[in-house]
Amino acid sequence: MTGDARAVARAFVDARRSRTAITRYPGMPPASLAAAYAIQDEALSLWGEPVGGWKVGRINPPLDGRLGADRLAGPALARNIIESRDGAITRFPAIAGGFAAGESEFMVRLAPLQGEARLPRNDAETFDWVDDVRIGLEIAASPYAAINIDGPCVTVSDHGNNGGLILGAPVPRDRWDKLQDIAVRSTIDGREVGVATARDMLDGPLGAVRFLLANLKARGIAPQAGWWISTGAVTGVHELAPGQTFRAVFDGCGEIACRVEV
Repeated sequence: MTGDARAVARAFVDARRSRTAITRYPGMPPASLAAAYAIQDEALSLWGEPVGGWKVGRINPPLDGRLGADRLAGPALARNIIESRDGAITRFPAIAGGFAAGESEFMVRLAPLQGEARLPRNDAETFDWVDDVRIGLEIAASPYAAINIDGPCVTVSDHGNNGGLILGAPVPRDRWDKLQDIAVRSTIDGREVGVATARDMLDGPLGAVRFLLANLKARGIAPQAGWWISTGAVTGVHELAPGQTFRAVFDGCGEIACRVEV
């Protein structure tokens, strides 16, 4: 890792700690996913805090072909993973002048595994790695307002543009193999902003789990039982202004809401 890459990691960690916006990318933007993940890994070492989970996002064409991946990952610190109370609007802090968005997602928890388990190759094998599935929200957040505009490598370099995860009601076990058929409706202040199912999400939420496990292995990071995986935005990435309420209704599974505040 170059000194510039270390400086980028330090700048993002310092900005998140002090809740200060960054108006320009703090160094030379990474040109590859490998360089971007190296910055992300350095940031995690600077935090010195436990990771409680990971977000998985999509890399759209044509950049997926150019970068050699159709998904990306970012860490969620344990202290930024919140259990939602039934019917409550969870307050979630963002950074004034930075980026904030809500994403309606299925949250999957990694189960304890014995010994060196082979990475799953299909949905049936992936179920062995899972012991809980929830409805949830990812708060995509960064001190750098242009994080998504500048492309996937920049997104990866700042924690994958993750601010935290909000966990909602459990998805019944008999619906785990039908996650892709559950309709999700997202609203901002009561205005509908997206309706979709996970069928449009590449190989679905369980495919996101497989991607993450392979990504972590390639980076030398051992998966931990109890980690939550935010498996990808079902209805899209919906930017939020301070004070707006983002709500997601998962058909037959419940609803969950948050308000982003600065």
